[in-house]
This record gives sequence, C-alpha cells and structure tokens, in this order.
Amino acid sequence: MSQQWPLPCAIAVPQAFAEGEVDLDLVRSFAHRAEELGYHSLWVAEQILGTTPTPEPVSFLSYLAGITNTIKLGSAVIIATTRNPVLLAKQLSTLDVLSEGRLIVGTALGGRPPLYPLFGGPADRRARHFAESVQVMKALWTEAEAKFDGQFWQLDGVPMSPKPVQKPHPPLWFGGRHPSGLRRTARLADGWMGAGSTTTEQFKEHVIALRNELEERGRDPDAFPISKRVYLAIDDERDRAEGRIAEWFGAWYGRAEMGPAVSVFGSVAQVVDGLNEIVEGGAGMLMLNPMFDHSEHLERLASEVIPKLSA
Repeated sequence: MSQQWPLPCAIAVPQAFAEGEVDLDLVRSFAHRAEELGYHSLWVAEQILGTTPTPEPVSFLSYLAGITNTIKLGSAVIIATTRNPVLLAKQLSTLDVLSEGRLIVGTALGGRPPLYPLFGGPADRRARHFAESVQVMKALWTEAEAKFDGQFWQLDGVPMSPKPVQKPHPPLWFGGRHPSGLRRTARLADGWMGAGSTTTEQFKEHVIALRNELEERGRDPDAFPISKRVYLAIDDERDRAEGRIAEWFGAWYGRAEMGPAVSVFGSVAQVVDGLNEIVEGGAGMLMLNPMFDHSEHLERLASEVIPKLSA
C-alpha cells in the first residue's frame, strides 16, 4: 500500500506508557498492523531517565525486529554522547543482522548535557566526542581491523564482527538543528530528521540551511534524505486535542506549553494541511508520532490522511 501513497510515511511505535506498565499487546498489534498497512518504518525514541515507563531504544528495536518481517526500523534519536561507541557499534551491527538489514540509525548530540556524566558522557567537548563516536562506529563497521586516532578514542587494528548487513553500514541519520549541528550533518551523516520539538517554520529554515551546507560540500541535496518527526492528533474537537497534547508534552518534555506550538492537530483536513506544509518545506518522508489513541491514529492516518498528502 505504501507504493500508492504520495510519499513514504513512517510512524512512531507506542513507547511512553503513562499508565505505568509497558503494554506489549499494544506494541505487538501496532507493529504488525503498521507493517500490513505499508508504513515505511517503525521508529523509537530515547528517554533513559524519567518517570514515564519508556523502553530503551536498542533493546526495543531488537524486540520489534523479532516480531516484524519487512518494515524498516529506526531510532530518533540515540544520544551518542551517552554511549560507548565501540559497544554501540556492536549493538547496532547485531541489530542490523537480526533485522536482516532493516535498520536506520538516528543519532544526535543531545540537549540535556547536565545528565550525560551519569552515563559516562563528557562534561565538555561534547561535539568532538559525538563526531569521534560516529567515526569510531564507521571504522568498526567497515574495516577488517579498525583504526582511528582521536582525542577520546584510539583504535589500532581492532576487529569487530559481525559486520552490518547493509553496506557500507546502516544509514546514519542525524538530528540536531544548531548551525554547527547542521554542518556536522552535511559532513558525516546519510540523512537528517527534523526534531518534533520544532515548529514547521523552524523546520523550513533548518532545511534551507542544511541544503546550503550540503551544496558547499559538493553533496547533492536532492539525494540526501530529509524527514521530520511530527507530533499529531486527529480530533474534530480541537480544544480537546490541544489539552491532551499539552498534557503529554508536560510528561515527556516537561514543557506542556510547547506541545500545541509544534504539533499538527485538529480535523482530518487540518492535519492534512499541516502535514502538507511540512512536505512543501522539504520533508521527503514524514515520521508521524501520535501521542495517544495509537491504534486509531494508525488506521485513520493510513486511510484518511496520507493518501491526501502532496507528493
């Protein structure tokens, strides 16, 4: 069915369980149905610390790989500055093998640096730490005996196996929106996903800046995947949807007021218009993120919204 849609549309798997228990029945039924409907990919997020039960992304993707067959699997995003890149490279390579080459690795520098020393992350030089992490993973994925000489890591002929199924390695999609982050994306990444916590107007500005950076580096902007996480809610009672979105953002981000400002919500027509504006702003794929009524949104997006989007 996805081939009949105007553009590829991915969807976020239910992952934040405010009721207090991880609902595996919902996860299983949601993943199976998304695959049947023809969604491009299933995506998970990362929130290691917090009061809402939220599975860790690599473990969660491994579970999803085991219960699906063809749908791609992505992370938006793993915070690489909180991970040992050698271990992360092994985990992600294993995941690519277990999924038979369906993995998209979304990763970013992250925006909560005071917490990262709890994971052994750096207190400073975070941008260099992140860039080196990516280069270490690439070396381990592509070289028989990886070599790398950096400030944080040195590899001198280190072997790692199994290598990823995808060659030269799983696609690396960066998040981040700071000008330096967009430059880093153009230099090191294979794709980019705009943050769900940004408005459509901000996304448009970031796309223009990223395309300029790609052109300056001699990379074809039209061949570089650009997507956006879009928090959304279909509800003819727009005020009700706004309240539920604010409540969800308060629990996940700690900023209830941000939710309505960055989300697409309202009637089917309003959601279509909001998504089309993002597509026209440069998104070649949409990662749709319902925050509640997950199964209902899964069906209605596929039948009522996606077919009406711009190509």
